[in-house]
Amino acid sequence: MSNDSKVLAEDDHQTAPQYTLQEILRQPFLWPITVERVRSASERLQLDAKLQDARVLLTGAGTSAYAAAAVAAAWPRARVAPTTDLLVDAERYLLDVEAVISLARSGNSPESTAVVELVRTLRPDILQVAIVCNEDGALSHASLDGLIVLDPRTNDQSLVMTGSFSNLVVAGLVLAQPNAVATAAHEFSKRAAALLPDIDRACRSGAASVRDRIVVLSSSPLLGWAREAGLKTLEMTAGRFPVVTETYLGLRHGPMSFVKADTLVLCLLSSDPARRRYEADLLHELRVKKLGCLIGIADPAESEGLFDALIPSVAPHANDALRTPFEILGPQLLGYHLSLSIGLNPDNPSPDGVINRVVQGVRIYPAYPPDAMFSMQRSHD
Repeated sequence: MSNDSKVLAEDDHQTAPQYTLQEILRQPFLWPITVERVRSASERLQLDAKLQDARVLLTGAGTSAYAAAAVAAAWPRARVAPTTDLLVDAERYLLDVEAVISLARSGNSPESTAVVELVRTLRPDILQVAIVCNEDGALSHASLDGLIVLDPRTNDQSLVMTGSFSNLVVAGLVLAQPNAVATAAHEFSKRAAALLPDIDRACRSGAASVRDRIVVLSSSPLLGWAREAGLKTLEMTAGRFPVVTETYLGLRHGPMSFVKADTLVLCLLSSDPARRRYEADLLHELRVKKLGCLIGIADPAESEGLFDALIPSVAPHANDALRTPFEILGPQLLGYHLSLSIGLNPDNPSPDGVINRVVQGVRIYPAYPPDAMFSMQRSHD
């Protein structure tokens, strides 16, 4: 962690929670470590050969599902399905799949292990690998063909996932594009550490401008980023601020009715010039209609006066499909400061137990009678 980041962690947050801020700030330090861990495990498990040209299904629950979506966007022929969908609709999602990669922080969500066992029963031919932050979780001891364990410091102690999210995405991206991601992680680790004080200041200011609702916009390769950005605000504020997540072009098709004059509209500007033209048109339309306080995550030199305020972009010129883990710092810090502003503890913003660090209350049912399982297995013989 840089000296500036240490100052941030110790500045005026005398009553701040114990974990969340530190877990956000140390992410840049952990990204290169994650790259090396995954490369080592991939060599040991011979994953380069096993996954080459394979039809891959990426899965996870909640934030881990958004991490899976971010990885799938950078992986040709890969698909994504949350474990919460895969568990109840396995036949559809497993069609033609050759490998399933599960992402998890604790690995103790009931759906995570249930999906592994279900896939093993229905399609024993499928390669199953898990990437986890917790070596001792239930998923680590499931019927897997390979396990990749990240640095223990990625296993966030806070209720909300921050460092675990970005590092799970980096880990998955290393399997998808090992050379490009290794270079990106090292470059953006240094850049993010240097930018963290400016990102933090911009997010404090942005949090102070929030009145009653938030919209998060991205183009489609970054939709996993957008979903996670919206979820961080919901989780850390106990749902105090309603959030809508959309693509720029999708906003016109109904969701724009959610945007009011003082709605915070958080926008991640694409690195692709063609996408950026569409994004700029939508932002100009919001200006004309006097809708939203527009806060952009962008390179100031390329924001073209589109925004009311800027959060510095860590990777403004990288391929959009690789940017999610590096650009999530802003939304995480925005959620953190919003949580503090309404008197909540971001470590545990749900003290009444509406949500928990590990999901509870899930009962796992047998999905198929024996004759249905026999029929499905025969269809893949």
